[in-house]
Parts: sequence; structure tokens; C-alpha cells
Amino acid sequence: MKVKDTLIAGVVLIVVLLIILPLPPTMLDVLLVINISVSLLVLMMTLYVHEALDFAAFPSLLLILTLFRLGLNIASTRLILGNGGDAGSVIEAFGSFATGGNLIVGIIIFLIIIVIQFVVITKGAERVAEVSARFTLDAMPGKQMAIDADLNSGLINEQQAKERREKIAREADFYGAMDGSSKFVKGDAIVGILITVINIVGGLIIGAMSGEGVPFDEILQTYTIATIGDGLVSQIPALMVSTATGIIVTRSASKDNLGRDLINQFTNQPYIFLILGVMLICISFIPGLPKAPIFVIAGLVIAIGLVLIRADKKTVQPKIEEDKAIAAAKEKRKPENVTSLLQVELIGIELGYGLIPLVDTSQGGDLLERVIMIRRQCAIDLGIIVPVIRIRDNIQLGTNEYVIKIKGVEVAKGEVMLDHVLALSTNEVKGKIQGIDTVEPTFGLPAVWVPESEREKAELLGYTTVDAPSVIATHLTETIKRHASELLTRQQVQTLVDNLKATQPALVEEAIPKLFSLGEIQKVLSNLLDENIPIRDMGTIVETLADCGKVVRDTDLLTEYTRKSLRRAISKRFVPNDKARVITLDPALENLIAEKTKQTEQGTYVALSQDELQRIYGHLQEMIEKMNQLGITPIVLTSPLVRRQFKNITSTMVPDLIVLSYNELENNVEVFSDGVIGL
Repeated sequence: MKVKDTLIAGVVLIVVLLIILPLPPTMLDVLLVINISVSLLVLMMTLYVHEALDFAAFPSLLLILTLFRLGLNIASTRLILGNGGDAGSVIEAFGSFATGGNLIVGIIIFLIIIVIQFVVITKGAERVAEVSARFTLDAMPGKQMAIDADLNSGLINEQQAKERREKIAREADFYGAMDGSSKFVKGDAIVGILITVINIVGGLIIGAMSGEGVPFDEILQTYTIATIGDGLVSQIPALMVSTATGIIVTRSASKDNLGRDLINQFTNQPYIFLILGVMLICISFIPGLPKAPIFVIAGLVIAIGLVLIRADKKTVQPKIEEDKAIAAAKEKRKPENVTSLLQVELIGIELGYGLIPLVDTSQGGDLLERVIMIRRQCAIDLGIIVPVIRIRDNIQLGTNEYVIKIKGVEVAKGEVMLDHVLALSTNEVKGKIQGIDTVEPTFGLPAVWVPESEREKAELLGYTTVDAPSVIATHLTETIKRHASELLTRQQVQTLVDNLKATQPALVEEAIPKLFSLGEIQKVLSNLLDENIPIRDMGTIVETLADCGKVVRDTDLLTEYTRKSLRRAISKRFVPNDKARVITLDPALENLIAEKTKQTEQGTYVALSQDELQRIYGHLQEMIEKMNQLGITPIVLTSPLVRRQFKNITSTMVPDLIVLSYNELENNVEVFSDGVIGL
């Protein structure tokens, strides 16, 4: 077993032995020095961590240090009362130094230290730990939902989302543990006071009953000095650990340690040093105050302010010159080539004037980075190569409006507010928050725009909050998924085929172009994307087409064969828990659809009457509303023969309806019917 694994067990064993076994004064001296050293080390550690979780072992360490200190208190009390006040050199040195020849002064100083430890540091640390734990736990649901929003928008991947969820859980565990550990610090302070009283009273009783004729004042001095020394040796480390507790629970996440943060934040405001210097000079004119030290300190503070101002000007000047150079270069820029405006972009976003800061990195905008993540997420989720997304400003739009265009035509639009967050209502909302009522642009859900400063309040009330860039990113992601088939060009199909050829050259040579052209492959892939089926598994898709291509040329029918080959991916995508709640078709309706399916040169269609269509639509709408009320995504399950025809029938009324056949579900999927559609 490694030394690290046995260290804590050894410390706990020492604490137990301290309580049971008597110690010689020399050994107690060594342990007291170790206690002071470890407490100082813990205090230094808390000053240099960047965030609380960097010292996640602190709650357990706090408990062990408290028990170790109590064990030393018991050992020192045993020596003081049983050894005539002689408890070692460390306690004697601290007691003599504190009293300084005057017993009353020493007692007063010792009492002041105890009051500071108990009333100020310990009480404050306990309160901060309690509040931090409560707010951290209350904010957990909102933080979890924010992570889900970033994941859905493509800003982070699944691994990053997992790491952030684990960090949130660790924060909650840490602050909860700190809330409990702070109670030990408070108890330690109370025990320190009780031990002090016991040492003095017990020492006086023992000295008086010894029968050796020692004067009472000598007994009082001996035991009081030893008690004060013991109390100081115990309370000073306790004071350092309590201070460390207060620092660690008030430490917010930062890129630097506490020292660098304080220096950077104070030096960012150099003029406050000049104001402070002038105020000190004014204070020096109060009669009776010593002018010399005040003038020295005021001069030093003013000098610091002047040095910081001079350094700040040296930093700002190159920036001004750089901005001037950029402005001059823009003035000399040649007129824009308008022919580039004639090109039709496959996909683009246009922003109103007020949303330009979202793409300006100098103002903290990160929309461009989010767009990059969206393209990557779509490649992983759907297997498509999203073309470059152009972002332009459009003065014809409202200040806070944006539009998403596919092939130059607007397909979606929305409106967001900078310096606000979108608060979405959930089932756990505990109250209503004041803000600007709106509709979430992606899914049409009711929402409220609230100022950024009210974000934490909204999360505590149970709302899910999403910032403006995430709203646009989520809207863009869903728009890409909805129009993925339109974004799949022949050139992109060629890229996908070339990528497959690098690993499966024999398969590609057999199928393309001997059996299928790029256009036919594109049609099959577009059919899959139209129903939100990923095309990442190009090997299985092309292999199925190669197997069926010699006897089947209809791309719609080839799509059905391909869907059957992709049943594992389809099952996991639409039935992730292997339990499908579905709507089925009446056998009579399936027979009717099969009988009235007509084949033409342009493809197949179902020749149903208007009355029959209306009855199907009405019954389907009733079933969909029923499942939506149950919180279930509607899925229609049909026989393979009529799946494609039923999807075509309902695509105009319910374009996003999921229609699957029995052949597209894995054998382990359990199917439960929630309704039957008939005529």
C-alpha cells in the first residue's frame, strides 16, 4: 500500500492516541509546532487556489485538523493539571510572551483573541458556508438546463457537457460539506473556551490541595500562564484555519489567485490612489493628529497613483495609433466588387444593427464560434457537411431582429435582446418573474425576456434561462436540421463518396457510377434527411443500394430498403429507451391505401377522395393531441407496404410527424399502441 493511502489513517490513529495516552512535554512541543505549521500551510493554500474546487479536500481536512487540535488540547490539559503547570516549552513561551510580565494584560489579550475567533471569524465563516450551500443547491436545476441549452445549440459537445455537469455536482457536494464542516469549527471554539476555564479552575484547586505551602498568587500565576499559553497555541492555529474557511467559501471562480486578483483590480483604478492621498492630507489638519506619518503615507499613495496612470497611458497610446492606422486603411480601401453580391449562399444569417456586437469579438461576441460548433455538431448528428454560414448585417431589419435564409430566401426569423436572457417556463416554476413577454422563436414556446441581472432570480424561481447568442444558435441548428435535404448538394455527395472510397474502395467502385449516378445517390440521401435520419453510415447506405440497384431503380423504394438497413440507428434515434408508444393504422385503412396507390412516371401517389383524407386528418390530429397531452412524441407505426404513402399523405398537414414501419424497429423494442387511426 502506498504512503499516500496510509497517511490519513496514521493521522487519525495519532488523534486517538493523543486522547488516550499521556505525552511527555517534548513530544507535545513537536506536535504543537506541527499543528501551527499545517494550519499556516492550509491558510496559504486557500490564498493561492483559483476556485473552491481546486481545494475540494478542504472540508475533510478541516474536520481532521479540528480533531487533531482537540487531541492536543486534551494532552496539554493532562500535562498542565498533572505536571504542576509544566506542559512543555512551546506553551510556556507563548504564555510568557502574551503576559509580558503583567498577568492581567495577558488575560485580556487572550480573551480578545477568543472573542475575535468565536464571534467574528467562526460565526462569519459558518454563515457564509450556510448561504453558499443553499444558493448553490437552489441554482443547480438552472445550471443543468443551461448546459442542455448550450449542448443543443452546438456550443459544447457531449463530453464537455458531461464535465460541466460533474463540476456542478462537485460544487454542490463541496458547499454542502463546507456547511457541515463549519459547525465543527464553531464547536472547536466553544470547547477552547471551556478548556481554558477548566485549566484555570482545576489548576487552582490542585495547587491549593497539594499541601506544599505554595502561595496562592504563585499558583495563580503558574496555572494562568500555562492556560494562556495552551489557549494561544490552540487558538492561533484555529484562527488561521477559520480564516481559511472564510476565504475558501467566498472564493469565486477566477483565472488568477487571490493576490493577483486584488492587485489587478486595485491597479485598474489608478485615480482612487490620488483621491485617497488628498483625503489623507485633509485629515492631517485635524488638531492632535501626527502629521509626519500621515504625510509620508499620503505621498506614497499619490506616487503609486501617478505611476499607475503613466503606465496606463503607455498602454493606451499604441492602441490609439493602431485604431488610427486601421481607420486610414479602410478609407483607402478599394470599392467593393458588387459581383460577389450576385452569388446565392446556401445558408446565411442576417442581423439587425443592434445585434452586430454578437459577432464582434472585441466586444465579447462569440456567435461566430458558436456557428463553427453548430457545423461540427450537424456533421456528428446528421452526417452532413453544412456549407459555410455567411453572417451579414441588414439595416432593413429591426434593431434586434435576425433572419435565416436558405438559398437566399428567408425560412426563419426571430428577435432577441442584448443584455437580457430568455426565461422559459418549466413545470417547476415557483412564481412569475417580471419581464418582456415574448415567444421563443425556435419552438414557439411562451417566454419572458429578463435583464441579465435578474438571471439568478429567474433560475431560483425554476425558469430555464438562455442568453441571446444561444437563442440564435438553437434556432439556426433546428433550421439546418429541418432543411438539411436542401443543403445537400451533388458536390457534397461527391465529398461523402470520396471519404467512403478511402476506406471501402471496392464498394464505391461497384455502386458508383456503374449502378447509380451522384444525382440518384443525392435523392436517396435527401429522402433520409427529410425524415431526420442521419446519413453518417454511408457504408451501409451504399451497400444497400448496391444490393438492390440491379432490380430496383425507383429512388423512393430504394430509400425504404435503406431505412430497413438503418433500423438500428432509427430505433435508437426515435425510441431511445426501447419502449415505443405509437399510433397504429387500422388494417382496413392500410388495405385502402395499398389499393389506391398509383404508379406514374413522376413517382407514386395515393388517389384517396377528399372525404377520406379529411377523416384521416381528423382522426390523426385527435391522436396527436392526445399523445402531446401525455408528454409523448407522436410516432405512427405502419406496415412496410404503406409507410411511404402514409408519410406523403400527412406531410402537408404534419410535416414533422414520425412515421415508421415495423421493419425499421429492432427486435428488442417493445411496442405499445396508444390509438388506432381508421376511417
